[in-house]
Amino acid sequence: MATRKQRIPSAGAPSRNAGSGSKAGIAPWLGLAFIVVLLDQLTKITIMQMMHFGESRSITSFFNLVVAYNKGAAFSFLAAQGGWQRWLFTGIALVAVGFILYLLRRNPGQRLFCCALALILGGAIGNLIDRIAYGHVIDFLDFHVAGWHWPAFNVADAGICVGAALFVLDELRRVNR
Repeated sequence: MATRKQRIPSAGAPSRNAGSGSKAGIAPWLGLAFIVVLLDQLTKITIMQMMHFGESRSITSFFNLVVAYNKGAAFSFLAAQGGWQRWLFTGIALVAVGFILYLLRRNPGQRLFCCALALILGGAIGNLIDRIAYGHVIDFLDFHVAGWHWPAFNVADAGICVGAALFVLDELRRVNR
């Protein structure tokens, strides 16, 4: 009687089908990404209707609403360039979106991993919409302490940061198993 050999993954590598018992596939993760995009775009539209570029409104002793345009990447990286960076960051975002969709399709049952990817996906798409539509990303959340301001950011950036933190947490949990 023939027996079927099972491939046992190495200690550090996740199984190819790890967590693939999910029948829903990637739909919930795409839904989460859509929520991030929707919140991001609605908040940007709202802030642009309420305020003008460069305007700032103090909300609390540590938080302002501002209207800032970022032609660069995180922390205004390459923002002062002649405009070519718009297309570079658009291309990078498109590649990232494609890669994230690939990872979601391969691992739909890995909940924390996919949640992280969905948040990053939503953030990437939210900022991608801005780059294509306006040539820059609209930032409006300004947190500050003792006169020191974090770079202004938006809901898409928050989704990317929270997603990245969850991704690191997922990796730490996987390594500790």
